[in-house]
Amino acid sequence: MKNILIPFVVLIMISSCSHNDSNEANSTKHVAIKGTRFIDETGRQILFNGINLVNKNSEEQYIYKNSEKIFREFRNKGFNIVRLGIIWDGLEPKPGVYNEEYLQEIDKQIEYAKENGLYVFLDMHQDLFSVKYADGAPEWATLDERKPHITGTIWSDAYLISPAVQTAWDNFWNNSPVSDGKGLQDHYAKAWQHVAKRYAGNNTVIGYDMMNEPFLGSAVQQFMPVFFSAFAAIMEQETGKKYSVEEIAGIYSDQNARYKALQLLETKEKYGKVMDAVYDLNAKFEKEKLQPFYQKVADAIRKEDKQKILFFNHSYFCNSGVKTALEPVIGADGKRDPLTAYAAHGYDLLVDTRNMGNSSDERLSMIFERINESGNRMNVPVLIGEWGALGSDSSSMTELAYKNLQLIEKYKFSNTFWAYFKGIEKRKWLKAIVRPYPSFIAGELISYHFDENTGDFTCEWKESVKQTRPTEIFIPDISSIDIEKLMISPQGNGVIVEPLDQGNGGYILITPTGKDTERKIQFNIDNKEHLTISLISG
Repeated sequence: MKNILIPFVVLIMISSCSHNDSNEANSTKHVAIKGTRFIDETGRQILFNGINLVNKNSEEQYIYKNSEKIFREFRNKGFNIVRLGIIWDGLEPKPGVYNEEYLQEIDKQIEYAKENGLYVFLDMHQDLFSVKYADGAPEWATLDERKPHITGTIWSDAYLISPAVQTAWDNFWNNSPVSDGKGLQDHYAKAWQHVAKRYAGNNTVIGYDMMNEPFLGSAVQQFMPVFFSAFAAIMEQETGKKYSVEEIAGIYSDQNARYKALQLLETKEKYGKVMDAVYDLNAKFEKEKLQPFYQKVADAIRKEDKQKILFFNHSYFCNSGVKTALEPVIGADGKRDPLTAYAAHGYDLLVDTRNMGNSSDERLSMIFERINESGNRMNVPVLIGEWGALGSDSSSMTELAYKNLQLIEKYKFSNTFWAYFKGIEKRKWLKAIVRPYPSFIAGELISYHFDENTGDFTCEWKESVKQTRPTEIFIPDISSIDIEKLMISPQGNGVIVEPLDQGNGGYILITPTGKDTERKIQFNIDNKEHLTISLISG
């Protein structure tokens, strides 16, 4: 007989204890991979939903103060993972010398995560390669050959126009030696090995994000003319006017002109042509430079830690829709390492500009579609390590957050929002980030969706007969649920609503039926004001 939705009639309120408030916190459990899913030690699927915590300020020793309160708020708002930044400059201030005081501060952050039932994966973060230009590599590892550093109207433009930044990257990819005669990549891999040795036995740390947004260096000088030429072809098609590569470069260097030009690339077809034009050049970099580098880092990590997940990020230009050519790294047995995950980033080309709120729906859709295709091609889980970067507080930014989340839901991606910052509690768009979602699934997730307009939430999953632990769904405010309208099919053995010890949030725990069956839950959050958030500043 076909299952139908029936009114929910069994509700057990738990007030004597709180979710993840004991030694049974989720972060103490082993995380593994099965196909394209993250799973816990019982085989439940884990859907990671979290936030980046990356302090790039050397004057603060790359650590946020009051982190204990920050992690508590992360837990209260339903996050179950943190992408925790490590800055190479903070880790290895001198060649081969590791900063124990800095690592002790990282230890504290990880302990705060454990206390609040949060997983952590460590991100070796960089922007523009070095602390000389932004953050990342120490000065001793920045071999820019005294080339000039040039900046543009947007911080990331320096990747495209700064000879110093490009040369520093070139020397990194060439593994050029530093003052002690050891190559740059060798130092980097050794630093990761040192970190892996420290956290090998720590189950709160589930893995290592080997490099943030790796950039191809001076090869961009061949890359951008191809990009601009493809862009010019679309503009000629749309306007009837011919543009030179130099004219397109000039347009791209101006924020307002860039925005107007990008309006001609608002369909998947047109945008895809431009992104595909540079695929071969990007693939050459990924295959010849980035893939061997990731293998080197993976080998170094695996000398100390064989149990954690190796997260790999595609090249910089894949953030905006170029398909990645990467493959999972290889283990010591010559086969692909089974604990690898694709930590993709997804941003529209208007990111960090004053026009970001007008990002194209179709461009964004194509970016996430291609990330999903690449994850399926490699048969690895996808965790969107960065998305958002919403910046200003406006209705368009809130709308953009929802658009991103609709795609994250569509592809059932795990994710970590970019990023926590001091003052984030004032941003209205945070109401989009703190939302209902299935954190643990007693089987395999089929689909889920939260409609921000109606407050309706739906989740479907294939429950496994082997599962004895519940499916867990986070609710930002459990008092906002209309209990009379909560429905589950098949009803099974009951549901527990478990509040957090602080704040308004909690979890719906759905007891398994003990059968192989498909299940569905529906409810409504009747007061969307409950979806606001108040994160504590550092």
